[in-house]
Amino acid sequence: MGQRSLPVEDVDLNRVHGFRDLMRAYERSGGFMAKRLGKAYAILKDMFDDEECTVFISFTADIVATGARGVIRELVQRKLVDVLITTCGSLDHDLARSWGHYRDGSFSADDRELDRRGIHRLGNVYIEKTDYGELLEERMQAMLQEVYDEGARLVSPGRLWRHIGASLKNSDSILHWAAKNEIPVIVPGPLDGAVGSQLWFFSELHRDFRLDLFEDQRVLSDMVHEATRTGALIVGGGISKHHLLWWNQFRGGLDYAVQITTAVPWDGSLSGASLSEAISWGKISPQARMADVWGEATTLLPVLIKAVLEET
Repeated sequence: MGQRSLPVEDVDLNRVHGFRDLMRAYERSGGFMAKRLGKAYAILKDMFDDEECTVFISFTADIVATGARGVIRELVQRKLVDVLITTCGSLDHDLARSWGHYRDGSFSADDRELDRRGIHRLGNVYIEKTDYGELLEERMQAMLQEVYDEGARLVSPGRLWRHIGASLKNSDSILHWAAKNEIPVIVPGPLDGAVGSQLWFFSELHRDFRLDLFEDQRVLSDMVHEATRTGALIVGGGISKHHLLWWNQFRGGLDYAVQITTAVPWDGSLSGASLSEAISWGKISPQARMADVWGEATTLLPVLIKAVLEET
């Protein structure tokens, strides 16, 4: 109440001719999460336009199993982000979808029947078991053997992801474009997934093969310390969100931050924590522009990014 309030304006659909117009209308609508989404749009637009800002994106694996994968790929393809921080599961789904097929399913499916049919269910997405674990094992072991034959014995996960991405012919892949555009992919939990299991299986047959986990941290250290400003688009929570915030504390915190989450703050979880909570930890600057959007990412992310891209 300390600052002068603006009037609530109706959303005039006759003046909305695209996603950009809709986001601008949301900013003035006073409409709960709509206003938050409009604020997020304005912050992301300025963050992407800021040539001195190093842009981080963190995201969880589940959305890579959906069409939202294409939104993240577009950001990478257009070089609008400078570093990706995600989970091992994101690699699993990006590769499995590059080599196999995911199908539309149902939240209310009979999972015992799906198991009998050899189908994994991720929410309302169906994944043939042959298009997941078996396929990843077949392709991954051959790729790891290539790296090993080139003489690699101590290798960072980031280098492995670059090698895999550069080997992919599928331009739908996030890893493909990250490798092509030399954008680092940081996976702080590299063994927690199907791709990670393949790394472990390979190491069992090649006992001199090791992961250099510190090298990826050096990449992050260099990026945060060399940045004039930093900004973040945080999609979901967990280890990806925390790792992004953690590293930015070493430079005084993020200057821009937008998060989309369905988790709530009342249980003290990192996934549901508001961005302002990170100020108390030094992970976001007290002067930062920030927006928390509570909503489902596969619905909100495409609309939000499309609006931003209409400006570029």
